[in-house]
Amino acid sequence: MLIFDNYNSWPNFIMQKNKIPHINREISWLSFNERVLQEASDPSTPLIERLKFLGIFSNNRDEFYRVRVATINRLTKLGKKAIDIYGDDPKELLQKLQRKVIEQQQHFEEIYQELLHELAKQNVFIINEKQLTKEQQQYVKDYFHKEVETTLFPIMVDENKPFPYMKDKSGYLFVRLISTIQKQKNKYALIEIPSRTTSRFIILPQEKNKKYIILLDDVIRFNVHEMFSVFGYTTKEAINIKLTRDAELDIDQDVSKSMLEKISKGVKDRKKGQPVRFVYDSTMSKEMLAFIMKKLGMDKKDNAIPGGRYHNFKDFIGFPNIGEKKLMYEHPTPLVHKYLENINTSILNVIKQKDILLHYPYHTYDHIITLLREASIDPSVESIKITLYRVADSSKIANALVNAIKNGKKVTVLVELQARFDEQNNIYWANKLQEEGATVIYGVPGLKVHSKLFLITTRVRGKEQKFAHIGTGNFNEKTARIYTDFSLLTADKNITDEISSVFDFYANNFKTGVYKQLAVAPFFMRQTFVNLIDKEIANAKAGKKAYMILKMNSLVDKDMIEKLY
Repeated sequence: MLIFDNYNSWPNFIMQKNKIPHINREISWLSFNERVLQEASDPSTPLIERLKFLGIFSNNRDEFYRVRVATINRLTKLGKKAIDIYGDDPKELLQKLQRKVIEQQQHFEEIYQELLHELAKQNVFIINEKQLTKEQQQYVKDYFHKEVETTLFPIMVDENKPFPYMKDKSGYLFVRLISTIQKQKNKYALIEIPSRTTSRFIILPQEKNKKYIILLDDVIRFNVHEMFSVFGYTTKEAINIKLTRDAELDIDQDVSKSMLEKISKGVKDRKKGQPVRFVYDSTMSKEMLAFIMKKLGMDKKDNAIPGGRYHNFKDFIGFPNIGEKKLMYEHPTPLVHKYLENINTSILNVIKQKDILLHYPYHTYDHIITLLREASIDPSVESIKITLYRVADSSKIANALVNAIKNGKKVTVLVELQARFDEQNNIYWANKLQEEGATVIYGVPGLKVHSKLFLITTRVRGKEQKFAHIGTGNFNEKTARIYTDFSLLTADKNITDEISSVFDFYANNFKTGVYKQLAVAPFFMRQTFVNLIDKEIANAKAGKKAYMILKMNSLVDKDMIEKLY
């Protein structure tokens, strides 16, 4: 959050024209992610939550490579033209980013080791395959044969074969095999760690008051020799590696194809994206590293990042708490809004009397689901119009819309297909709703629909009335338990009429509408913000109280940055 107060106290250099500093977007983003790392290192944060922050940091960085670094990588192929387009030399920027990432990775490893030490003080131990007692060894061996072995499909690798395809977002063990049979060459093997089907964290039997966890990676390491001994090989090294691929969508420009077809093809092609980062355990032998880098067609300069024993730390977001309650944040039960406490009261009737403001995750999201369920059944409801951006996998919102269609309501759904990494889910629900009879609109060409709106239209004794939702969060009951967002529920005609105009624009792109209550991009929002900023500048110059509070994910619009300066 940026808070600007007292115009006259700002440093003079900011006020000098043509000397406005712009921080590179990517460098700035790494600084943002470093703030997440600070949360992981903060002793006042509960221990398990600190581990989770390491997971969030890791997941953020993965997406950074998949999208931002991938884009810069593409720009390097344009030569000098790239500087004109982007403003910075992409090759130099990649080197700066790699240096910063390696520096952060070292800090990351230091924090992880510190957290292991702090957990041990709480009698919680994360151990590896070399630290197992005899009893634990037997438990791990039994667990491997019962739960893990049948999920592993090793691929043999040697000089004469191309390196196997490595999935994006998956962790692997790269195994060096030494032949125990004469005249048989040494080989390598690649094993995907099946963390999507088997828990990454295996809780071992408790010993007195001590609790133990071993990672799935190490369960495999402990037993891996058994898989190859039958073929005359012994295991020399089993190293954790990971590949990150270019995940930027390439949208086909073929005008004969629908947006749905284009996005579907882009999502499929994403899986084959070019490698943009290779992460490996820094203890890997030079021989193994040279072999795999050659096979991947990568150079150490090509974003090869040495790391620790484990990768895919995003799984630590779901680290189990087997210690005391104090090791995690308390998660209070979401509140019921005081005007919606009576479960026998119609939410539409309450909104008719007064506006309702919900604040997540503090308020329950059930109010939104209940409202849509009520609208799907209420005989007075004629239609529901809604924008969907990132819906939950088993979405109660989408199911309420399906129910509305079955009850004879006219349902119009604008599905924004270009929701990064959620495209597949959105495509599923777009098809599902269309099959049920909804009118589905796939966004507006050249624009991205971010507004979270729905409009419910009722008719009682011939009189029409509209009810609206304006929100900052997605229509997603799962993320509403995590992110801080607002929902405004209103029957104010001034607002509902303008929201109706927004939906008209979605359906007929030539009808832009006139707005006094809403700031609608790309037509009026910029000017709305400029007018508000100018008002505060005028107040400050007149000696009146003046301030701005801006809350956002990021700020990358140069014109707006300069206006704020």
